[in-house]
Order: sequence, then C-alpha cells, then structure tokens
Amino acid sequence: MPRFIKKVSKQAGLIPGTLIHIGEKKAEKAKITVIDYNQTLFQEKELKTVEESFPFKDSSTVTWINIDGLHDLEIIEKIGQHFEIHSLALEDILNTDQRPKLEDFESYIFVVFKMLYRNQTDNGVIVEQVSLILGKNYVISFQEREGDVFNAVRERIRNAKGRVRKAGADYLAYSLMDAVIDNYFLIIETMGEKIEGSEERLVINPTPEVLQSIHNLKRETIFLRKSVWPLREVISALERGESSLVQKTTRVFLRDLYDHTIQVLDTVETFRDLVASMLDIYLSSLSNRMNEVMKVLTIIATIFIPLTFIAGIYGMNFKYMPELGWRWGYFGALGIMVLVALLMMSYFKRKKWL
Repeated sequence: MPRFIKKVSKQAGLIPGTLIHIGEKKAEKAKITVIDYNQTLFQEKELKTVEESFPFKDSSTVTWINIDGLHDLEIIEKIGQHFEIHSLALEDILNTDQRPKLEDFESYIFVVFKMLYRNQTDNGVIVEQVSLILGKNYVISFQEREGDVFNAVRERIRNAKGRVRKAGADYLAYSLMDAVIDNYFLIIETMGEKIEGSEERLVINPTPEVLQSIHNLKRETIFLRKSVWPLREVISALERGESSLVQKTTRVFLRDLYDHTIQVLDTVETFRDLVASMLDIYLSSLSNRMNEVMKVLTIIATIFIPLTFIAGIYGMNFKYMPELGWRWGYFGALGIMVLVALLMMSYFKRKKWL
C-alpha cells in the first residue's frame, strides 16, 4: 500500500498558488492526448506540444484533453494560462495527496478524486489522483502516470456506443467518474475474497502471517474509505449544484452514480468491521491457546505436588524411619505415587479438565 500522507514539507512557506509537484515522478515524460468528437465527427491523436491543444478551447465539438505526468510544470502552467484555470486549482492538481473535492469557478468546474486499480504483479492496490477540469465543451484530465481505467470510455467514444457521442462535456466527465467508481467494485470484490481467505486461515491456524495479512487488509480498507467517503460529497454537490455546465439530463446519471458511491461506502464499512472483528478473533485465539498451555502445565504441576511430597518425606534420611528398613519399601513408594497420579487424572477427567 502507498503512504497515507505524502511529504509536503517542500511546499511550506511558499506563496499560495505556487506550482510545485508533490508526489513521486511516475512518468518519464508527460504525454498529452486529445479525443475530439461530436455525433458525426471523431478524431484522436497524441500531441507533441501543449500549444496544439489550445484551439480546442473554443471548438464546437466536445474535447477530452488527457495529460499523463504531473512533473512537467511548464505544461501545467501553459494549460492553466490558456484555459484560465485558477492558480490554486493548479496547485491542487500538482498536490497528489489532495482530498477528493469539487470547486465551482463558474466558467469551469474543478474535481479531484482517487483512481484505484490492482497491480497485476503483486495484486496490490495502485492509487492515483485524477483531476478534472469541466468546461463548456471540454474536459481536461490530469493523471500521475500513463495507464488508467478509462479504456471502456475511450472505446464507447470511438465506436459511438451509448449516448456519450450525443451528449456534452458534462456527460463525458460523468462517464470518467463512473468508470473510476465501477472499478471500486472490482477492488472491493477482490478485497472480499481476501477477507474470506484470511478468515478461513484464521479459524484453522492463526499464525503471524495471518496477522500480517489482516493488517494489510485493514490498511486497504482505511485507504479505500478515505478515497470514497469524500467522493460522495463531490458527486452530491455536482448533482445538486446550480452550474450551467451540468445539464439537467446528466443530473439523472449523477444521482445513479451517487447511489453507487453509497453502495461502495457501505461495503467498505462492512469490510472494516469484519477486519476489526478478525483482529479480535486472532487475539482471542492466542489467548485461548495460551490458556490451554497453562491448563496443561497446571495439571502436570498439580499431579506432581503429592508425588513430590511423598518423595520429600522418604528423602529426609532419619535413622528411625520404619519404612527405610523394609525390603519392598522402594517399590511400595513408587506404587503409591503411580496410584495417586492415576486417581488425580481420573478426577480431572470426571471434571472435564482434561
């Protein structure tokens, strides 16, 4: 799992709106792609310079400008200047530890959310911040690295499936957010399978490896909750807001997206309770195992108490002890010890202590 809080010390003391990238450099070179379309026209291309995207600001078609890589501050600054994006919004784009939020700047809407998907190599969770600028006829998306969960949206645009080619930029922004939230369901489905597997191992054999897997699941549920909880406020504000950039027909889809977010959040809360109970079960299992060990040791010690007493009496070596001169005294003492041990074990079994 990634760090919960990234280091932001290099931003301390700077003027608000200062552009500085906070986070890891996850792309060697910033990549700019453009998808421009309407109901009949479509074009998709990768831009060599950021200036090539400027004419799309006033285009009559819908344009999706996607930027992979946030470390190139020159690109971010030029995009901000041409599309008139506030410096504080640009600062939030570059701060990859930003909380999911929405801000309405009248001429555009700024949205930040977290995109989660599974790493194919170690099945870990990859977390990436996605920032959207929703304008009148364009959407600008900023991502930390190349590779995302938007391929299904791209295919619908290319093949003119669904209503995305018939709708405006607000529906495109909805489609991107919907793709992210749909992928949350895949994350929690895999997480549910891991929780079930850990529960089975916990019942059979609560080893330290199981405890480590439980802690990893706890971190994942906490981080997933941290990503989803504010997102419901973002979608609610987008659906109930009064911005002219969001059409009435799109708000119906946003309400459905809000329901999906609540469903994800409820599942995450359930998983969090399950993981917490698993930790309690693990500690209880360890306590029970320790009690069983102490029980066995106590029974053994209790059996040997009278045996030690008998051995102590006949180990005092007084001169006038009658049994010391008896020919069968040694075997008699051993027999008494065995008989006492058997009687005590029989008593313990009757009491169901063994």
